[in-house]
Amino acid sequence: MIASVSRETRNGLWIAIASFLLWGLMPLYWHLLKAVPSLQIVLHRIAWSAVLVVGWLCWSQGLQWLRKALATPRVWWMLALSGVLIGFNWGLYIWAVNAGHVVESSLGYFINPLLNVLLGVVFLRERLTRTQWTSVAIATIGVLWLTFRFGQLPWIALALAASFALYGLLRKLAAVDSIPGLGIESAYLFLPAVALLAWSETHGQGGFFAAGGYGPWLVALLVFSGLLTALPLIGFAYAVRRVPLSTVGLLQYIAPTMQFLLGVLFFHEPFDSGRALGFACIWVALAIFAVDGLWRTRRQAMAPA
Repeated sequence: MIASVSRETRNGLWIAIASFLLWGLMPLYWHLLKAVPSLQIVLHRIAWSAVLVVGWLCWSQGLQWLRKALATPRVWWMLALSGVLIGFNWGLYIWAVNAGHVVESSLGYFINPLLNVLLGVVFLRERLTRTQWTSVAIATIGVLWLTFRFGQLPWIALALAASFALYGLLRKLAAVDSIPGLGIESAYLFLPAVALLAWSETHGQGGFFAAGGYGPWLVALLVFSGLLTALPLIGFAYAVRRVPLSTVGLLQYIAPTMQFLLGVLFFHEPFDSGRALGFACIWVALAIFAVDGLWRTRRQAMAPA
């Protein structure tokens, strides 16, 4: 029994790492689609991921997953709103990557865990320790420094962090499993996405079906974007049930770290000492937050039952 549990945990750990690596490498994938307008990319991403996720759920469970998910009161409108938020997040992220803002995008996902904590305080009446408040304060100093140093808020980072944090809050309140929840969100977004794609194709603004359009390579990449969207989410949902949350909390920094390194080393985006100081404040805040979380998890595990 012990061996089987450790094997499950090990499998979950590797699948979690693979999911975060996929998320971290996504800027390279969206860069391959740079010739396609960002709105077209996100519409195809929504449509093909909906086909894949809903198709897989219906094949494996029939319609039982839908009835079970919507049996809880208020779930339908929460998932509709969370679908809008994740669609906005995807669209802004794809635009930011292809507009040369990979580094600022990575900042958004570094900020996200701290924003999750603040939303927990405001909406779930959770209490922060002095150490956690210190983390939030240091991160706020970093954001303010970037704002005053460069004359404007890092709005891309803040919008990405806020939309994903609010998405996470709604998914927590909705209390539905990850994959069925994604299926319902995808279903809500599917018809508007397909309608906009059809309008684009018939008004000469699309290139999926048109002769002389995107070409087979870009068409294949657009279709595959649905799989690329669904796979890490399914992997994350699998892993989070088998790996301690404290471990998942540390692994989540793989993706923004990779995105940051790609922005600086591959896309050659500017990263001078002024930006480095602002990022350093946020990284210090995250380090304090992560160490505090690990310490509390171990303390709870060692406490007598």
